[in-house]
Amino acid sequence: MQTQIASWARDTDYGREADAILRRCVHCGFCTATCPTYQVLGDELDSPRGRIYLIKQMLEGAEPTQSTQLHLDRCLTCRNCETTCPSGVEYGHLIDIGRGLVEQRVSRPWGQRIKRTLLRKGLTSRWFAPAMRLGKALRPLLPAAVRAKVPEARAVGSVPDGRGHRRQVIMLSGCVQPSMMPTIDAATIRVLDALGIGTMVLAEGGCCGAINLHLDDSETALAQMRANVDAWWPLVESGRVEAIVMNASGCGAMVKEYAHHLRKDPAYADRAARIVSMVRDVSEIVAPHARELRDRWAHVPMRAAFHPPCTLQHWQGLRPLVDTLLADLGFELQPFADRHLCCGSAGAYSVMHPEMARSLRDRKLAAIAPVGPDMILSANIGCITHLQSGTATPVRHWIEVLDERLRTARPAADATPRP
Repeated sequence: MQTQIASWARDTDYGREADAILRRCVHCGFCTATCPTYQVLGDELDSPRGRIYLIKQMLEGAEPTQSTQLHLDRCLTCRNCETTCPSGVEYGHLIDIGRGLVEQRVSRPWGQRIKRTLLRKGLTSRWFAPAMRLGKALRPLLPAAVRAKVPEARAVGSVPDGRGHRRQVIMLSGCVQPSMMPTIDAATIRVLDALGIGTMVLAEGGCCGAINLHLDDSETALAQMRANVDAWWPLVESGRVEAIVMNASGCGAMVKEYAHHLRKDPAYADRAARIVSMVRDVSEIVAPHARELRDRWAHVPMRAAFHPPCTLQHWQGLRPLVDTLLADLGFELQPFADRHLCCGSAGAYSVMHPEMARSLRDRKLAAIAPVGPDMILSANIGCITHLQSGTATPVRHWIEVLDERLRTARPAADATPRP
């Protein structure tokens, strides 16, 4: 794609980065075939190619409007288009640049500003945990729309002390997951303990930065990234840990981009690159031990549909690994149509664009329904809560189900041998 970047952007870091990305686009339109919003709306400007044109026009001097802002906002940042693109266009980085520029030049309606601020502040606030506990206690009385965002309370169980293990990892403490679904973190710690791996959760860490970054507060997001690097660095530098483990694929995708976001920070660039080299999704830790774990219990058939979050399959490219992992663990995975498409959760997207989010959720669940799974598995808390709001079929993180099997299943030695 030919570009003529305006003088005000030409010699800036973001201008040069955007220009390089734009020039790789060849107008082929393959991205439109896998873009969730284009599939629903059929509007070229709600496809990656259309949004690329909008960003190009802005960088070449055209004045953005609220319509420009809406089309960029409606992008789920699922990066399915990157998986599809034959030219390697880094659309995710380009949409970040475009949104940042529009945010500087187009004033949002006050209602949007309030909602975005409440989401940024509320989801990462120390008040979120008590508010979620209250919400769970009053869940039957909540309006349906609010109840859908509040998971049912489940017993967490005891968590082992793994400090004596030779192998040690850090686990991101995160922001919403410990309050919304503490069972995921507890299950992760127990499964890793079963593999002889101790897990450290550092109080100094916190939100990965994704919420603020995607809601137009990049400075706060960068501060959160630096805080996590500072929290983890002493253990990483001393060699006391072998990995930084993520059990929410959205957080994992974000932390794996720390080196990109902090590349211009002389105090953090090298440290961020080292941190990124150590980040592992929990599936990457468990996968080499899958058959060993399966041999610990009697085979209990479970028809499962695995919904791979976009941050797992398109951002991190881990869908094949997790598919194999779950099969090796004994889950009878049921194939369904359009596994590559987003479920509509996308972090805060389901709050900011509820109609589009529900439409994509319902399409996903309609694709899963014909295979009749006993359970829907996923790997990100946002996808899990979003899908569960539209179905009676249990939706769980796969690590929770694995943990339950390890804790409660009859030993394999007592069972009829598997064929």
